[in-house]
Amino acid sequence: MLGVVVVILIATIVLQLTGIIHININASKVKVLDLSNKKLGTVPTYVFDDINLEELNISNNQITVAIQSEVRNLTKLKILNASNNLMAAVPAEIGQLQNLEILDLSNNQLTGLPNEIGNLKNLKTFNVSGNNYSQQDLDYIISKLPSSVNIIK
Repeated sequence: MLGVVVVILIATIVLQLTGIIHININASKVKVLDLSNKKLGTVPTYVFDDINLEELNISNNQITVAIQSEVRNLTKLKILNASNNLMAAVPAEIGQLQNLEILDLSNNQLTGLPNEIGNLKNLKTFNVSGNNYSQQDLDYIISKLPSSVNIIK
């Protein structure tokens, strides 16, 4: 575990000192990746190669496009924080993340939500506050999710 912390710490320092977005990491060991506040316009593609990732924080960036469909590769992901960006859409493939427990899409520019979010049977918290999504989309998703899910709208 200490090795993971060191890798993340070194990667964070490199990003902060150089402003370089691409980092070369040993994907098999990283479980938490914090790319918040990096002025990203899109999610770096190397993120989707890390099949052991359990937590991804891409909040407080300038992401304007939907998260790439390769997000489906992150099958162990439990927490996805994509809040405070400029995304107008979310890919349907997000519904394939069966281990996802927390999905924070708050404060984006979402005008619709994919029905596939309703497939997330382990979801505990779903935050879509601060968006202009269709209530009909959200109602459908809620009807498919476990009743215990905390929906923040």
